[in-house]
Amino acid sequence: MSTPKTQSEWKLTELAEAVGVSPRTVRYYVQRGLLPAPPFRGPDTVYGEEHLVRLKAIRVLQARFLPLDAIQAELQRLSLDELRQLADSDATPTPPVHAQPLPGPAPVAPPHAPRRPATGLNRYERWELLPGLELHVSEAADTKTRALAERVRALIAEFQEREKP
Repeated sequence: MSTPKTQSEWKLTELAEAVGVSPRTVRYYVQRGLLPAPPFRGPDTVYGEEHLVRLKAIRVLQARFLPLDAIQAELQRLSLDELRQLADSDATPTPPVHAQPLPGPAPVAPPHAPRRPATGLNRYERWELLPGLELHVSEAADTKTRALAERVRALIAEFQEREKP
């Protein structure tokens, strides 16, 4: 005999509908480690409030154009109360920050230039290297990481030059 379902428990399909994702997406997030696995009870498996809060937070972070790896890092870093605040925040998409288009490389800050402190969520610059190929670089990335990203851009620009007829 199963226990009566409380308001803080959802079946997989109910949870997915409450957040606006598919049940398959919920299972994928569990597999990726973005969501904890629910306690398995066969057909009576239920998801709790933490699952709902985390799913809503994931949706907000996706609306801010963060890749899943960055979302996973944020979910691990934030407490449940902070996740609740995030989940209740505005999920309106904000346009991504674009770097300069290829082939001209974006300027790199000199090593002595101060970086923005890593408070709250990191924002990412989205660099379109080629149609269908993007590189996401955190605004909080250190100089060495930015230099590596610039080198990748330069290699792609060189490749494009060699491919011209």
